[in-house]
Amino acid sequence: MTASSDNYPKVLIRPVQYRDLDWLEGITTETNQTAPNSVFFAEQLQQTKRWFGVLKFLSWFPNSLRDHFRVYVAESPQQSDPRLKRLKGFIHISPFNMGRSTWRVEKVMVACDQGQPELLTNPKGVGSQLLRYCLEAVWEARTWVLEVNINEKNTLALYRQNGFQPLAQLTYWLLEPTLLQTLAQQNSELPNLLPVSNADAQLLYQLDCVSMPPLLRQVFDRNSQDFKTHFLMGLCSKWQQWLNQTEVAQGYVFEPQRKAAIGYFKLTLSKNGSQPHQAQLIVHPAYTWLYPKLLAQMAQIVQKFPSQGLELISADYQHEREEYLEKLGASPIENTLLMSRSVWHKLKEAKLEGLHLSDMLQGLQAVPRTPIPTRFSWVKEPINLSEKNQIDSQKYRHQDNNNSFKSSEKIDKGSK
Repeated sequence: MTASSDNYPKVLIRPVQYRDLDWLEGITTETNQTAPNSVFFAEQLQQTKRWFGVLKFLSWFPNSLRDHFRVYVAESPQQSDPRLKRLKGFIHISPFNMGRSTWRVEKVMVACDQGQPELLTNPKGVGSQLLRYCLEAVWEARTWVLEVNINEKNTLALYRQNGFQPLAQLTYWLLEPTLLQTLAQQNSELPNLLPVSNADAQLLYQLDCVSMPPLLRQVFDRNSQDFKTHFLMGLCSKWQQWLNQTEVAQGYVFEPQRKAAIGYFKLTLSKNGSQPHQAQLIVHPAYTWLYPKLLAQMAQIVQKFPSQGLELISADYQHEREEYLEKLGASPIENTLLMSRSVWHKLKEAKLEGLHLSDMLQGLQAVPRTPIPTRFSWVKEPINLSEKNQIDSQKYRHQDNNNSFKSSEKIDKGSK
């Protein structure tokens, strides 16, 4: 896919190869981004360099890891001097749900030189070419979502120019270690706090649907399979935890009267203290009194690991959570915008040359025949022409005999 403007270089977009990984590592290091998604991409890049051959093999057939590292790069070929070929940018995408109906743009980066115009914000630049290529190439996707920092004006303009609209505003909160120690001393008795397994996927799916607005529920398009841990994904998760020195703890609160899950938390804990602990929290809108209980429960679990802060996310439609975190003394560290757009793939119909309507409807055309004048017949079974003439002659003879008999009777009566 190439650009149609003469002011911007035409680029060739292709899947990432092993020789491109060093360039990807260099451009991510030059930007010096400390956002959570940038740190995660750097860690994923290091893992991909070790297992690139295995991941490439897994991408050839359907499995849960075939899109583990799906990256496309934009290359600018110079036909006059092949040594001038270099990469202009890349895009990282991944499926958002198990049904693969919603995909996520993880990251878009463009290498902008001083002697060239801005290639990110222009509608015909490299960034737009990368986005349009993915929107057209991934036929499974009906909806695309992404998350961008509100301070990245150029990246935000790129997404808006390509049809992405805001869904919700997310706020990242940080709970300091001293605050976690205070929370750990509070009462966190939850008698119905249960561990999570694949058998609880339907309960967690119902809780996830209730906790978000209808528009987000339609965009995310999740089902119960999204809350199950499959065998291959479980192995990959355990391997990543061992490699990154992390541990995962999760649980949910069950309501026996309604037979439903009303609260859920998931902790990603750092064993070596190199990064803050991360938490995912889902609470039923009718049970907001669970926030102090669940946060106290998470604070008690965090105390068993090296002293680090706890990161938590809240959305603008979760007013009770934001009010409680502000009252608690948590500090907001980042504001992002959740955006989405829908995609409609038009099927191109091939026009068949040399095929006319008369050829297609040849079997429905009437065959010209010469009409044969005949009389109406009440005979049920069809008869041929010779038999019909014999029947007509017999009728005429019978009528003549009757007429002659009647005339003879009249003559006899007259003579008498």
